Amino acid sequence: MTEPGSVIGWKLDRDVRVRLLQRFPPKYPSVIADHVTLQSDARHQPLPPHVESRITGRADDGDSLEAMVVMVDGSTDRPDGSVFHITWSLDRRKGRQAKESNDLLKDRQWEEFDEPVTVEVTPARFP
Repeated sequence: MTEPGSVIGWKLDRDVRVRLLQRFPPKYPSVIADHVTLQSDARHQPLPPHVESRITGRADDGDSLEAMVVMVDGSTDRPDGSVFHITWSLDRRKGRQAKESNDLLKDRQWEEFDEPVTVEVTPARFP
């Protein structure tokens, strides 16, 4: 289990989150739509810099997990080899967890949007 405060990345602004949820209604009952992870196990790492970010696509396993693919400063590639994303929604009744978005994006192609959506994010540390 990841220690509290050991994940760094970028948080969605609350107002931006509300607008995005209206634009992209969540498919599953547990709505996350909270942040983009840069690095786990980063308790002693500094916060990341401010970045330009855009939602560029969406992935859905068709059962209980969906995520938005995010381009951070021009790339969807996270330094650890995974894909920058926002876990959008999931079904906890089926045992789903937000960290499973990494596997969803690794194993599946995602739908790329014709028009990326700029999203404001703020450097943050979170559980």
